[in-house]
Amino acid sequence: MPPDQAYIRSKDVENRASFGQRLLWRLEVLGWILMERFLLCLSPEAASNFGAFVMRRLGPFLSQHKVALDNVQKAFPDWTHEKVKATAVAAWENVGRTAGELPHLRHITPYRTNSRIEVVNAEALDQVEQSQSGAVFISGHFANWEVMAAVICRRPVDCLITYRAINNPHIDRRLSRLRHDYGIQALAPKGLGTRSLMKALQAGRSAAFLNDQKFREGLAIPFFARPAMTAPGPARLAIKYNVPIIPVSTVRVAPARFRVTIHDPIIPPATGKPEEDLTQTVTAITEFIEARVREHPDQWFWMHRRWPKVKRA
Repeated sequence: MPPDQAYIRSKDVENRASFGQRLLWRLEVLGWILMERFLLCLSPEAASNFGAFVMRRLGPFLSQHKVALDNVQKAFPDWTHEKVKATAVAAWENVGRTAGELPHLRHITPYRTNSRIEVVNAEALDQVEQSQSGAVFISGHFANWEVMAAVICRRPVDCLITYRAINNPHIDRRLSRLRHDYGIQALAPKGLGTRSLMKALQAGRSAAFLNDQKFREGLAIPFFARPAMTAPGPARLAIKYNVPIIPVSTVRVAPARFRVTIHDPIIPPATGKPEEDLTQTVTAITEFIEARVREHPDQWFWMHRRWPKVKRA
């Protein structure tokens, strides 16, 4: 396995963990394994439906539900409370489906007869690979966001996929192996993988990012008409290595079935004003993300605090 395909993870979290935390991690991974085996006894559709059933009922009792309700109301201020609530609950259902589908990802693959994934404009991926110049792919937490990586890498496009490591190291390693099993040959964790990403793009390879989460050190870019701190990394890399930004969206069309669209590229401006060019590019990415959320608000991950928390006087 080449170096950039190896499992990469900082040891800081594990080194600081108490005995109790380590024990809890062991119990969590045991529960994960048992649930994974149960879901594998079901068909992909049944596993998706099971996850949806559980999270539709459990999600509204979690603390993140208040965040989801607040986010949906901010994004769609004209909506009634009933519509806001229904969208938040549907988003929990989508999270459950995504979790239920995880063990089946190696079987939910594109480019096969009767595939569960329809790919629109797949030829754009061929053009990236043939160019030997690489590209920066961007997307968001739409539908089952794990599917996008398989669509890119199985075409195949030589692409590093970024991800955010979870605290439990045992579950994180299992997820890493799962992703490799369904076609992801290179993973670069956010932060630790920055150098690998730069080397890859310099060598004409590609990189993919989910660019829709809060980033404290980012740029304040309008998102649903509200300033939202947004990571400039993908745009900065595209500008630095003079490669296109290719947006990708995923829509759930049925349980364990998806449509992934490769959209027209975003070409960063080159006005000679670096900061303005960067801001315009991050804005274009954010506008793409917002448009996709508006199309299918029930399939986006509303459970993170996307906008700054308003301080009350």
